[in-house]
Amino acid sequence: MSLTAIILAAGKSTRMKSNRPKVLHEVCGRSMLEHVLQACWDAGCSRAVVVVGAGKDAVMSAFGGERRITWCEQLDQLGTGHAVKVCEPLLRETRGDVFVLAGDGPMIRGEVLRTLLAAHHDEQADASMATAILDDPYGYGRVVRDAAGQFLDIVEQADATPEQAAIREIFPSYYCFRVEALLSALARLSNKNRKNEYYLTDTFGILRRDGRRIAIVQAVTPEDVLAANTRTQLADVDAAMQDRIQRTLRENGVTIVNGEQTYIESGVSIGMDTVIRPFTFIGRGSVIGAECVIGPFARIPANAVVPEGSTVQSTLPAGEMG
Repeated sequence: MSLTAIILAAGKSTRMKSNRPKVLHEVCGRSMLEHVLQACWDAGCSRAVVVVGAGKDAVMSAFGGERRITWCEQLDQLGTGHAVKVCEPLLRETRGDVFVLAGDGPMIRGEVLRTLLAAHHDEQADASMATAILDDPYGYGRVVRDAAGQFLDIVEQADATPEQAAIREIFPSYYCFRVEALLSALARLSNKNRKNEYYLTDTFGILRRDGRRIAIVQAVTPEDVLAANTRTQLADVDAAMQDRIQRTLRENGVTIVNGEQTYIESGVSIGMDTVIRPFTFIGRGSVIGAECVIGPFARIPANAVVPEGSTVQSTLPAGEMG
């Protein structure tokens, strides 16, 4: 069976105060949308349907060579449910399962999507969600359960009662559906809420009331939840992604002498026993062999290849910084 992802990428950069589409803002050298797409490919998706709106030409141009992407346009911003509804003609031609994800959540990981998909299949669910537990859940949809712990509904922040707002289990928009179930629920979405929007989260409640099986897996870490709607949030996400990149490299045998004085972009491969000294920049997609010494004051451009055993140091005269 095929596995498709729908990625919601139609939002403006209003709070970013930018003319660039929000999903094209970069985190560690890659656009937010590219990070989300990579997680989908890592999870086994064969196709991604990307919903565009504001700045659609720029978004489509940035991924013009990617044949696995199909584009859908959302002309009116009427909520997440409406964004998926514009994909209905494509969904009717699709079989199997479909993820629905936000394009401005670059911390998403393929392994979490694989965990979600496994739970979806193991429980033979019609719809599944990956959730997180947050100390401060403000702004997120709350996962409401009954006394036995069974799923009841997702309530958005704007519509939550004080008791619901106190729930710490949140839904960070990691959806997985059987296509037929998603189409059934989309047909009955309503915009009768405080924002007058069509919430995609309402599909879970609709399907539960139909007697359909809903699966929940608490697989999303607080770090994974981070998204960027403002420049400050973008900086926070970039710092979290940089920490993840460096942590993964260290776990695989790379020495980074001073993480705060090192910046490594996404998609870099570094061999064991290589030492990264301070004030070093390594561009996206670079491949550095084992037992190298990089820095101090080194700059490795994007997609560079550094052979095993190499030493790369700055050639700048002492006292110069660039």
